[in-house]
Amino acid sequence: MASINNQAQDRRDIKLLVLDIDGTIAGHDNQVSATVKQAIQAVQAKGVKVAIATGRMYCSALRFHQDIKSTLPLVAYQGAWIQDPSNQTIHRHLSVTREIAHQLLDYFEQPELRSLLSVHFYINDQLYVREITTETESYAVRCGVTPFPVGDLRQVLTNEPTKVLALCDDANLIRELLGNLRLQYTPAELYMTTSVATFFEATNPFVNKGTAVRYLAEELLGLESNQVMTIGDNFNDVEMLEYAGIGVAMGSAPEQVQAIANWVAPIVENDGAAIAIEKFLL
Repeated sequence: MASINNQAQDRRDIKLLVLDIDGTIAGHDNQVSATVKQAIQAVQAKGVKVAIATGRMYCSALRFHQDIKSTLPLVAYQGAWIQDPSNQTIHRHLSVTREIAHQLLDYFEQPELRSLLSVHFYINDQLYVREITTETESYAVRCGVTPFPVGDLRQVLTNEPTKVLALCDDANLIRELLGNLRLQYTPAELYMTTSVATFFEATNPFVNKGTAVRYLAEELLGLESNQVMTIGDNFNDVEMLEYAGIGVAMGSAPEQVQAIANWVAPIVENDGAAIAIEKFLL
């Protein structure tokens, strides 16, 4: 586990708190608990800005942004889409090229994979799928979105997707998929990660939560990284945990994620985010 410089980073220095949603402030019930909301409100009352950074669609993350009364732009799609709900300004939208989206689709539709994967294309904050699978239904219910089944996904690639996702209930297959595709594409061509063990996600190579949090902190608020605290629970949170002066991993995070964090909080069901906020900011 990484150490925090100057003993526990002077809590008065933290001016920005950035929170992941799933597994961090929202557990199995898909809600932010009263305890976590109270902790967030307490730091906001001290003048600390609070933001959301999630792999979710913008439309899916919006209710959480409103729930915690954030006044900052919302970071969605791992940072590929940053939009201010107060005035609808889109600060950033970076997409996957049509060429690579076609290549990924060809890969996912190999005979040995086609029946095992549900493939999601996110275009203009809408979800397009080949067909509605059980996995897609579960995803749509949790995220509160409506998927559009279109048969051949190539027909929606007149526009570049913000994100490409492949999911199935076999975490080993997703891990194998990630390993194979990392041999095919360099980090300069495609950013690939998992937000949960059964989700393979691909975005523009300049996209990750770290660059998005840096944008909020440095470009919008004029802060430095040591004035930022981030809390997350999975591999897609690594870059923002590394960027921040205080990076907190949840107790449910994979060991590799916990290892790069400054501190590990209890799991979301035990209000770990609230405990971390209390420890470092209150």
